Amino acid sequence: MAATMRDVKNRTGLSLATISKYLNGGNVLPENKVLIEKAIEELHYEVNEMARGLVKHQTKLVGVMVYDVESYFSGKLLHYIGQELRKHGYGMLSCDSCNDEEIEAENLRFLISRKVDGIIVLPVSRRSTFLKPARQNKIPIILVDRSFQDEEFDCVGIDNKIAAYRAVEILLKHNHRDIAVIASNVEYTGIERIKGYEEAVTQAGIPLREEYIKTGRHIAEVGYEKMKELLASPNRPTAVLMGNYDIMLGGVLAVNESKFSCPEDISLIGFDNLMITGLISPSWYMVEQPMGKICRKAVELLLRRVEGKEEEAPIKICFGTKIQTGDSIRTLA
Repeated sequence: MAATMRDVKNRTGLSLATISKYLNGGNVLPENKVLIEKAIEELHYEVNEMARGLVKHQTKLVGVMVYDVESYFSGKLLHYIGQELRKHGYGMLSCDSCNDEEIEAENLRFLISRKVDGIIVLPVSRRSTFLKPARQNKIPIILVDRSFQDEEFDCVGIDNKIAAYRAVEILLKHNHRDIAVIASNVEYTGIERIKGYEEAVTQAGIPLREEYIKTGRHIAEVGYEKMKELLASPNRPTAVLMGNYDIMLGGVLAVNESKFSCPEDISLIGFDNLMITGLISPSWYMVEQPMGKICRKAVELLLRRVEGKEEEAPIKICFGTKIQTGDSIRTLA
């Protein structure tokens, strides 16, 4: 049978109030501290963190909702967020929304029922309606990577429109004019990257061509299918911007299965320099976003909200990106 605080009291002869004060981080007399720590060790006493959290109205637990744990990108963000939370003494309860808005809403209700102190969201939905119960319960919310169109929340990420614009600029500097894009059109990030593509092409004096704008969900299968469509087109583009990591993987597979090669027949630039890209030949031109910094800042901002140290209106933090150069873009004559 597990030891209780009363067992510690009987072993030390101290009051429950003194023992409770020590367990909750308060200052006690040095001799009492020695007695309590010795009793805890001998009795193998373990603090009931959940019970203590309910008393203090704080569980030291943060919920993290991701749009799809199968995505290598979101999995990597989970890793960074978990690392940062542990540094601050918080646990993480993660939920997979499976790219489904109904599951996303169910996950939110689950996290609320677990009395989490705050929630970090990589959302599926483009609208914030599903977060209303968290706001009613005064649970701080931080968005990572994706924002909403209808309401402002704390959000940490990059300026996706500018990132895509600069990627297209690289292709233009290599004299490409027949430039296509494959990106998600079902969530905020992808939509912003399509806007960046369109703005860069238009400002270069190139007419937008509908057959060069390929869209779908944020999954590798879309990258594969849309790249095959582009390669089979009678007006095959000379270059393609792939709007996220998963789409990029599918797009590369389609090129590798085709009669065309990169960069001789088609030039490619993608997003997010994650581990597997180092295994692909040729080396890649890549838009890199600082994933570790994004997650650290998201956790920092959330914990300031949890601890009542941040009272400003919703804060949007955008980090810059950089372009990793490689051999996947050919300069046209």
